[in-house]
Amino acid sequence: MTDLGFDGKVAIITGAGGGLGRQHALLLASRGALVVVNDLGGAVDGTGSDKGAAEHVVDEIKAAGGEAVANTSSVSTPDGGAEIVQTAIDSYGRVDIVINNAGILRDKSFHNMEPALMNPVFDVHLKGAFHVTQPAWVRMREQGYGRIISTSSAAGIFGNFGQTNYGAAKMGLVGFTRVLAVEGAKYNIKANAIAPLALTRMTEDIMGGVGDKLDPALISPLVTYLAHEDCPVSGQTFSVGGGRVAHVFIGETQGYFNAALNPEAVRDNWSTITDRNEYATPNNLAEETALFLPFLA
Repeated sequence: MTDLGFDGKVAIITGAGGGLGRQHALLLASRGALVVVNDLGGAVDGTGSDKGAAEHVVDEIKAAGGEAVANTSSVSTPDGGAEIVQTAIDSYGRVDIVINNAGILRDKSFHNMEPALMNPVFDVHLKGAFHVTQPAWVRMREQGYGRIISTSSAAGIFGNFGQTNYGAAKMGLVGFTRVLAVEGAKYNIKANAIAPLALTRMTEDIMGGVGDKLDPALISPLVTYLAHEDCPVSGQTFSVGGGRVAHVFIGETQGYFNAALNPEAVRDNWSTITDRNEYATPNNLAEETALFLPFLA
């Protein structure tokens, strides 16, 4: 089998000044991609900035024989997203891959959650993906090709204490991904999401003894495959960490039908409603709606 190459493909990677984004940038560049390394260079909570973070990764890529440019715009505004995409256009004339990786943390238990903790997390994780992907999407539609990978989290998919803001934003990216897959299908644009488990500055305080086995570099092979033109899947989410890759999917049980449904019938048939022995995994709203049709005929 031949190696997966990216010669001539242009990749935008947000939050690429360190951690996962840096590893994505290094691996894609080593395989021929032209990389826009975006990073505001802020602290874990999103405050401050350091333009050197992105430049340092660009220097690493160039020292290894690759090609990259730095961008320090913030993903948290529409203007910032447009500037990031424009850097790709100005430098390389196109954009083929967007990896939404930028993120911040402002954890607090829900009863103490405040707008100052909630809104910036939404702005970076969820709105940031909109701000960067939409101007890139216009280009991808025109050229009939694109690959989008967004970084979700088990905190959103499965839940985690103290992260209602982060979890809501991360699960939002799953919905974002699934709709992009539907809208992008006829333009050869594929969108997928990952839920990574890795030791980075955002997770170093919670990993404990397993942290040394969770090298961020072990996330990038999956991202690289999802970013490749040969990748056949779209609209899917994958858990990845420490060398393990798994498919996270949304299933729906066969359920219970009663044309005269009432609360007591729901109570009395709860085991049937929640029986997971047989289930479907619809890929879009139409497929999910079709599951009702046999009962409504």
